[in-house]
Amino acid sequence: MSGEFNITLADSGACFPCKQDQNVLAAMEKLGRRGIPVGCRGGGCGICRVQVVAGAGYRTQKMSRAQVSEADLAAGICLACKLIPEGDLTLRVLGLFRRDCD
Repeated sequence: MSGEFNITLADSGACFPCKQDQNVLAAMEKLGRRGIPVGCRGGGCGICRVQVVAGAGYRTQKMSRAQVSEADLAAGICLACKLIPEGDLTLRVLGLFRRDCD
């Protein structure tokens, strides 16, 4: 399996690469892209909340249960700063202050 995956934002169709073991928010920021709002980057504020709507698998790191419940996780909702792709993903941005991609 490749060490880099394509992340697509469903609302805009924007796409950017994310390396294996890199979180989606960091990959977006590194490329100077916008589309997912940026907050604390630590899984606590909920600003970068997204829903995985299609994809080949992912895992998440520890997030605040105040921001992402077990039911949210079951529905594919998580925080982009704690989302690690294991294949290509399509995301819907749910966080506050949603911005269009460059």
